[in-house]
Amino acid sequence: MACGTAAALAIEGPVTLDSCRNMAIESNKQLMITRSNIRKAGYQNKEAFAAYLPAIDFAGGYVYNQREISIFDKDQLLPTKSFDPKTGSYQFNLVTDPATGMPVKGPDGQYIPSEVALIPKEAMTYDIHNVFFGAITLTQPIFMGGKIVAMNNITRDAEQVARQMHLSEVENVIYAVDAAYWQVVSLKAKYRLASSYVNLLDSLSHNVHLMFDQGVVTRSDVLSVDVKLNSAQVDLTKVENGLVLSRMALAQVCGLPVNETFTLADEDKDSPELTAEVATSYNMADVYARRPDLEALRLGVGIMGHKKRLAMAEMLPNVALIGAYSFSNPNMFDGFSKKFKGAFSVGVSVTVPIWHWGGNYNRYRAAEVDETVMRLQLDDARTLVDLQVQQASFKTTEAYKTYNMTEANLAQANENLRCANLAFREGMATTDNVLEAQTAWLKAHSEQIDAMIDVRLCNVYLSKCLGTLY
Repeated sequence: MACGTAAALAIEGPVTLDSCRNMAIESNKQLMITRSNIRKAGYQNKEAFAAYLPAIDFAGGYVYNQREISIFDKDQLLPTKSFDPKTGSYQFNLVTDPATGMPVKGPDGQYIPSEVALIPKEAMTYDIHNVFFGAITLTQPIFMGGKIVAMNNITRDAEQVARQMHLSEVENVIYAVDAAYWQVVSLKAKYRLASSYVNLLDSLSHNVHLMFDQGVVTRSDVLSVDVKLNSAQVDLTKVENGLVLSRMALAQVCGLPVNETFTLADEDKDSPELTAEVATSYNMADVYARRPDLEALRLGVGIMGHKKRLAMAEMLPNVALIGAYSFSNPNMFDGFSKKFKGAFSVGVSVTVPIWHWGGNYNRYRAAEVDETVMRLQLDDARTLVDLQVQQASFKTTEAYKTYNMTEANLAQANENLRCANLAFREGMATTDNVLEAQTAWLKAHSEQIDAMIDVRLCNVYLSKCLGTLY
């Protein structure tokens, strides 16, 4: 929908540079990816925060057993006791010898009870063919060695890294749009220049042909002018084709159909006044703070520090509060009962790492090395940014100097062409003199256009280096 709106706006009237930038930012696929990465990092941050909160889970199942379970293999006969007033205690009821009154032993050497209690095997056999079970558990971390805090810090910084990478990609898109935009403006100016050059040569050719008819100039002069005219027409066609292709490239960068017809707000303007305002020095601390790529590296150093803390957590105890409600059918809470019944349980889980053959410690040391490497990368990037800013500033200053020189050359070329045309009309100059003046005029104009576009692009690149482009 945003792309369609941008296209509609492009058709209505001349498109400004800011409009091209906005359309490109809305439609660029890489920016869509970076925006998606920001959302993803946000979700991961919320996921990490959830580790602070208690986790509630349910687990259940069903088991079919082929056989029933029986405590006894056969009926059980248990000896009984009777109270003996003489001893004041219970005594086993045993078979006694009438002659001696002593208990009688059987063939196996055991005393023979006179009375027994029968426990049938069926009474201790339970139906466990169909077993249902389940549990609702609650786990609340109390101390995890700092890993939850570290993960939250990592995901928080990762979200900020995603935002900085998005800003960096936005700057790249803006720079690409500006380059394509000013390329169209440059080629449109060169198209007007080539058309003017063709008109000059056409006018000169007409005059030379008239002079040839009057015998003032030679056939060679006529052919020289005609060759120049044909060459200029070929160059005009090339510039026109290049302009069409550059418009297609700009449309593609802006997210418009490549065959979209539109005009740019700056393509028909005269050469603007460009004033050099390039600083000689910059506050690099502010530049570092504005650069999204450096900010991403700085956040990366923080992430490596949190990963080191995460590795440290693997060597520390973990404490968690555990609560559960477990139930089953059948259950054994009140005898064997074929119905659902359960109970609550609460406890504390403690895990203490004791010995892992140095694995956790070496993981911690590896995390320290990663942090050191990231710091070195940040320092190296800052050094490169220093060089980048100085080079961009130098190139921008030189671009302004070149533009000012082309302005002076252009004024001289215009005056030279005027004088050559005047001398030619007065018969004081040859066609070669006029052709040379026209060629110099064309070159001066072309160099002035190139210098103007170079100033524009150098300013954009300098802004990108300073972190002020977006």
